[in-house]
Amino acid sequence: MTSTRETDDTHDTPTSAIPGGRVLLGCMGLGGSWDAAPHSPADVDAAEAAIVAALDSGITAFDHADIYRHGKAEAVFGEVLARTPGLRERITLQSKCGIRLADGDRPGHYDLRGPSIVRRVEESLTRLRTDVLDVLLLHRPDPLADPAEVAEALESLHRQGLVRRFGVSNMSAPQIARLQAHLSLPLVANQLELSLLRRDWLEDGVLVNTAASAGIGFPAGTVEHCLAHGVGLQAWGPLAQGRYTGRQETPEEHATAELVARLAKEKGTTPETIVLWWLQRHPARIAPVIGTSRPERIRACRDAAVAAPDLGHEEWYRLWITARGTALP
Repeated sequence: MTSTRETDDTHDTPTSAIPGGRVLLGCMGLGGSWDAAPHSPADVDAAEAAIVAALDSGITAFDHADIYRHGKAEAVFGEVLARTPGLRERITLQSKCGIRLADGDRPGHYDLRGPSIVRRVEESLTRLRTDVLDVLLLHRPDPLADPAEVAEALESLHRQGLVRRFGVSNMSAPQIARLQAHLSLPLVANQLELSLLRRDWLEDGVLVNTAASAGIGFPAGTVEHCLAHGVGLQAWGPLAQGRYTGRQETPEEHATAELVARLAKEKGTTPETIVLWWLQRHPARIAPVIGTSRPERIRACRDAAVAAPDLGHEEWYRLWITARGTALP
């Protein structure tokens, strides 16, 4: 494997805290339709185009989940790996498990039982045509999960050489701490929805002792817990569905898009990069997981993947204040 698994000079924090580097490509858009119909050769070609665009842009980490396109996202990625010798050794592969989609009379639900975790990983490895995942994330909290059983399953996967490192997704600080108490291996990542649009992770820390704090639903202390324990933060939805680089729906979004465009022009980069730099500028060294499968939009994120965030203190705050539409308390 490449040196990104051992050292990472793009971050001051240890590589173990932020698997894959500055930016990851989220692969949810690969594989065709969101149903059980087979994927087509055109879907494989589209996946290859997205992967090539990512590599050309300095992005070498790819984020999957077993449920994406009913498994087809992993399957088409695996076909690209199979027809591209040497590609697997150049990249970091991350996948997630724990969500079961509705199927007939079976409701959609969460399943972090030990045997289920192992089975889902084995299925992902088969679809991806690889013998190891670099990172496995538990996709959603399962209220019925036994943390000791979960830990045993993860450690078994590690002993067998099927998964190198582990993390979680959409989990709070207490949930992470409860699992970590049973697990000898460190949890290295927590993937959450974080963006200039979805700011509750940030507002939680500054609205303490204000009346507005009652409206914040983000679990208090989660960002601080991850910082204190070396759990790298990954951001899903970091481009905010194009709200600041394409379509706008509110006066605040229009004003923020104008500011983003102006900063991009001043700094000789793209609006997408400005939006990602805003996340990366935070001390948590957030790693955005960009969800687009369009090669041109992937390439628009290149500077965020290869360069340190070029946002000054006041520029960062101006973006935040403009997006929230009101002054800070």
